[in-house]
Formats: sequence, structure tokens, C-alpha cells
Amino acid sequence: MIDPLLPLLSLGGIAVFALSGALLAAQLNQTFVTACFFALLTGVGGGTIRDVMLDAPVFWLVDPLVAPIILVSAGAVWITPAKLWEGRLLEWADAAGLAAFSTLGAGKALAYGVEPVPAMILGVITGCAGGMLRDVVAGVPSILMRPDLYVTPSALAAVTAAAMMLCGVDETLALLVGSVVGFALRGAALIWSLKLPAYTRASNPET
Repeated sequence: MIDPLLPLLSLGGIAVFALSGALLAAQLNQTFVTACFFALLTGVGGGTIRDVMLDAPVFWLVDPLVAPIILVSAGAVWITPAKLWEGRLLEWADAAGLAAFSTLGAGKALAYGVEPVPAMILGVITGCAGGMLRDVVAGVPSILMRPDLYVTPSALAAVTAAAMMLCGVDETLALLVGSVVGFALRGAALIWSLKLPAYTRASNPET
């Protein structure tokens, strides 16, 4: 039996990811059509790749609520004053979507019989791919190419949720805890500018 909270968590993740996509389009002074496209790409990109890899029905094609939520998210950005979206709201919205999607992706992979480690990797793909596709289409530097903690919080969320479920913890609780810890790490990175060390060794060191 599916806990009724799980669809709400999924739809919430879609909404905040779609919001982050529409916000980027607004910041780039794009049209409403572009905002909707960015919202769609960000909201369903990672989950679509996950479902294709699982050979599962693509979730947003069979759920009648997903597309309307994405359009509403884009519309909310478009009709509200720009000052409401100033600052780092885009990054915080993206952080919430990242954490939620990473846990949900890992949980769905486990439900389809995927082994634990590949399931965790699918969680990371679910959480990160939509934002990466959005950035590539927008022509802005992808978060993956910066030392900011982004994939790491996604991995922490996916690993935490998957590990708890494999230990017999209630699925909803595992997903919520995974989302919270992933969001907390990403939030800490935003607040304190936490970064991973970059590779610095010269390719042809002098001897």
C-alpha cells in the first residue's frame, strides 16, 4: 500500500524544481513559453531519465497532476513581482527539489528491484539531471562544473533514504529523513560557501 504522503512529497519536489526552472527563465528575461519549458525540463528531466532506465512508465505521462503543477509554478513566477524572486530563492528552491527527488528516485529504484548501490546512483540522477539539463539549455554554467556541494547532498539524501529502507524503516519516514539531511547539507553549502577541493596537480609536473 502506498502511503498517501509519498505522492505529496513527489508533487512537492516537482513544484519546487519547476519553480527553479521558471525562475531561471525569468532571471534571463525570457518569455512565458520559455519559462514553462524550463519548468517542465527541470521538473521532470531527472525522473524521466530514471524511468527510462528502469523501463517503467514515465511518471509524468501517467499522472494527470504533474503537468498542471508545472504550468502553475511557471505562472506563479510570471505574474508575481520580480522583487519576490530576488536573492538566492532560486538556489533554495532547487535545493529542496534536489533533496526530495534524490530520495524518491532511490526509493523507486529499490521498489523496482534494483540493487542498493545502483538504486542510490539512480537517486542522484533523478535529483541532478533536471537541473543540469536546464542549465545546458539556458547556456549557463552547470552546477556540476563548479566545486559547490550539489551532487554530494543529492548522494547523501539518496544513500540515507535507501539505507534506512533497506534496514526496514518505514518508507515515508526514510524518504523524509533523507530529504531533510540532503537539504540541510545543500543549505549549509549555500550559507557557508562549502566547496569540494578541486584537482590541482599539474598534468606534466616538473621534475
